[in-house]
Order: sequence, then structure tokens, then C-alpha cells
Amino acid sequence: MILTETQGRVGIITFNRPDKLNAMHDTMMGEMRDQIIAWNNDPGIGAIVLTGAGRAFCAGADVGGWNQDIEKREKGEPQRRARDGSWVIFAQQSKPLICAINGPCIGAGLTITLSCDVRIASEQARLSMRFIRMGIFPELASTHLLAHIVGIGNAMELMLSGKIIDGTESARIGLVNRVVPHEKLMEEAIATAQEIAFNPTEHVMAVKKIAWQNLDEGDIKTIQQREGVELAAAVASPAFKEAVRAFLEKRQPNFHKSS
Repeated sequence: MILTETQGRVGIITFNRPDKLNAMHDTMMGEMRDQIIAWNNDPGIGAIVLTGAGRAFCAGADVGGWNQDIEKREKGEPQRRARDGSWVIFAQQSKPLICAINGPCIGAGLTITLSCDVRIASEQARLSMRFIRMGIFPELASTHLLAHIVGIGNAMELMLSGKIIDGTESARIGLVNRVVPHEKLMEEAIATAQEIAFNPTEHVMAVKKIAWQNLDEGDIKTIQQREGVELAAAVASPAFKEAVRAFLEKRQPNFHKSS
């Protein structure tokens, strides 16, 4: 269900159900999580790129069994379990996740990207909070995260209309960081991941942790206290010493000598 490869300190996961436009499937989701866990535990990997095989990133949930679910519900029979909502916390605690959105990114395909760190879209990308058009409800904390990413007005329009927007419009409202020519998408995503992976892993993970913790924190003192704890740890770290030495010696720092 997925393909994997590495380029330097970057791991690449490709959703591999092109005949189904990489529709989200429990097996594919499980394989993706397992691979991310493996790379989270691998000091040789500093960032992870997610993309899709064929012409889609992920066209949403696999609706193949939805009709059976409706029939079971009408008969009062047990249904399949709801989608595991722990993805939100899992992604936020993972090494940096960069989404290379190569085509349709619809419904569940879009919501899985909202907990990731960087979204880069191809000119061929099409994004949509399609849930309302399918008679279902947005998931994976997307009613919260989407408003933080694009603002409440844009979020409400996307969720209430279910409309599909292209990469250019997605970049305009901040849903993706930028849109690039389709043939340059993976090059750009990997380059971004490499730039992140170059940095000291412990500092990268600290920034992720505090940024997500502070997303809803309204108390400036609490925010600064959290930053102060991490700053104190950073200046006592080998990475800080290496950065200072490298600056004085006019060279690039090497934060991963043993990787």
C-alpha cells in the first residue's frame, strides 16, 4: 500500500493505490504509521516527505464499504470502527512531515495534512474539505486546525461549501506553503525536507513540541516559560557548541557526526 525510499537524511513515503487515487485505507494508514515510527527511531532520518503515486495525493476515504455500513446501520448490526483520531497527536509528535501534494487531496486526504508541518502543492493539486457533499462531518480536529491555518472565514467557506480549489488558491489563503510546477514538486519537497533535516534533531523536535503546545495558549507568560526551558537546554547542548565553532571557523556545522 506504500512505497518507501530515502535520500540522505530524508525518508519518502508514497501512497501506492493509484488505481483508487490513493483513497485512504486502514492498511495503507497503518503501513504509513509503522514506517514513520521506524524513521522516528532512526537517527539517520531527520524529516519525512509524504506524497502519492499516480495523479493523486489522496482522494479521501475509501468509500467502497460505505454502502454496506449503511445497510448494517439500518439492520442494527455492528459497523466498522471509526477512523483512529490519534493521527493528530501522532503527526505532531513525529519528526517533521512535509506533504508533497501532487494532485487531488480531498476530504480525509486533506485532513491528514493539517497536522503535518509543511504542505507544498503542485500546479495539478486540487484540495477540498469535501465532507459536507458526502453527508458526513470533518474529522481529525480539522474544524480547529483548518481555522488556525487559513483563518476562520476561509475555513468556514471550505467546510460549508465543500468546494474544490486549486494549488494557486490554496497558496493564496495559506492552506499550502507554496505551489510549484508539477515536475518540480518532489525536488522542492525533498529540498525543504533536507534543509530541515540538516538541523540538530533535538532542537527540531523541541520547536515542534513547543509550537504545537502554544497553538492555543493565550497566556504569554506560559509561552515564554516554555520557550525559556527549551532555550536553556539548547545553549547547554553539543549542537550549540558545534554551531558556534563552525561560525568561528567559517564552515558549515555538522550536527549529525554519528548518523
